[in-house]
Amino acid sequence: MALYEHVFLARQDLSQQQVDALVEQYKGVITANGGSVGRIENWGLKSLTYRVKKNRKAYYTLMDITCPPAALNEMERQMGLSEDVLRFLTIKVEAHEEGASAMMQKREERSERGGFGDRDRGPRSFGDRGDRGPRSFGDRDGGDRGPRRPREGVEGGAE
Repeated sequence: MALYEHVFLARQDLSQQQVDALVEQYKGVITANGGSVGRIENWGLKSLTYRVKKNRKAYYTLMDITCPPAALNEMERQMGLSEDVLRFLTIKVEAHEEGASAMMQKREERSERGGFGDRDRGPRSFGDRGDRGPRSFGDRDGGDRGPRRPREGVEGGAE
C-alpha cells in the first residue's frame, strides 16, 4: 500500500469538535476501504494568506495515511463535496516522518536545525553594492536633456 501525507483546511466557523468529527469521518472512509490512518495533528486555527471561499482563517489538520489509491480517491471525492472543507492536499511519500511535524515543533527547536540565519554572508552594510559599482540611471547622471517643455493644462503651458 502507498504512504501519503494529507493536509486539509476546514472552515473557520466550525468548532474544534466539528473538525474532530470530520477527521473521524474521513478516517472511517480510509479504514472501510482497506487503509489505515497513523499520526493525526491538529495545527489549529491559522490565518490564511488570502481569502478562500470568503474565509480569512481555517483549521489545519495533517493525517499520515497508508491506503490503496481507491481509498484515497474516495476520501478526496467526499472532501470535494463537503462545504466544511476549503482545501486539501495529498502528497505521496516514501516513509512517514517520525515525531512532530515542522508546524508542531517549537521555534527554538526549528532554529537549532538551522534556517535562514545560519548562512555566512560576511560583513555587509546597508547599501553596500560589493563589486558591482555605482548604479547608472541612464541620462540622469548630468547629461544634457535639453529644455523642459511645460505640460498642457498647467499655467504657462500650451493651450
